[in-house]
Amino acid sequence: MSGVQTLSVTDDEHELRVDRWFKRHFPDLKHGRLEKLLRTGQIRVDGKRAKSNQRLEAGQAVRVPPLGEQPDLPPDDEPKVSQADAAMIRACVIHMDDDVIVLNKPPGLATQGGTGTTRHIDGMLEALRYDYPDKPRLVHRLDRDTSGVLVVGRTAKAASVLAAAFKSRDARKVYWAVVVGAPKLAEGKISAPIAKAPGKAGERMEVDEDWGKPAVTVYRTVESVSGKAAWLEMEPLTGRTHQLRVHAATMGTPILGDGKYGGAEAHLSGHGVSRKLHLHARALRLPHPRGGMLEVKAELPEHMAETFEFFAFDVAEAGDPFGEE
Repeated sequence: MSGVQTLSVTDDEHELRVDRWFKRHFPDLKHGRLEKLLRTGQIRVDGKRAKSNQRLEAGQAVRVPPLGEQPDLPPDDEPKVSQADAAMIRACVIHMDDDVIVLNKPPGLATQGGTGTTRHIDGMLEALRYDYPDKPRLVHRLDRDTSGVLVVGRTAKAASVLAAAFKSRDARKVYWAVVVGAPKLAEGKISAPIAKAPGKAGERMEVDEDWGKPAVTVYRTVESVSGKAAWLEMEPLTGRTHQLRVHAATMGTPILGDGKYGGAEAHLSGHGVSRKLHLHARALRLPHPRGGMLEVKAELPEHMAETFEFFAFDVAEAGDPFGEE
């Protein structure tokens, strides 16, 4: 492309970030060059300078400067998903329609990449493209060691609507956790602001009444075992990092296997119970991009299913997670 061109943002690109819009239209344009074009004002939206994280609106005009010849990516640089990972991620699908894919994420697998993390859900989504022009998009996250419901948008428009539902709290998320000990109150609401703990020993959050951001969780005890362990149903009303783990530990009942927040007390030695984190995104209800509500449930991962069997927890006892507001 040798001259300036102006392209209109389509309906299905509404709320798409500028950098992702360019990735869609000009996949060979390097990120560094895109940032330089943005910094120098050569890329404009409706005549105004644009930023890479700016959200576009349907009908807006994007000025695209001359980009020159963009060489094709070498085959070795193209993202690839191994056959094993493709089969694994497809086996995780628990719901799929024209707009939405819902996964039951296994524990121990990161949602997105980061320092030292090369294997993650986001890197496997190409295997769920099927006959769509673009790969699906994540609209929220789960911690690496948390399992359960993870939602993906199949188009830019669907992903935008789904992400908005999470930001507006129109989505209801219900988690199951096994904790060490039992809460003093069988059910209640935890309101304890959370902030990132100082230091460089990895990402760790803590309750901070002075500087923390508001964090609210409602919970109820479904079953307990002689005060040694309890099965909790937890619903976060805010979306802070590690919120449920911090709040459970704040009650004096750390989530089983959560050594990060519970230390040695988060494990049940000598009981033959897994030392993995026992936190599972069990159910989700949210507005569907085409209208109505989507409700999904995810089966327990193997280690939690074994723990439930060990303590004789009856899944039927939980009832309908959305039966009461």
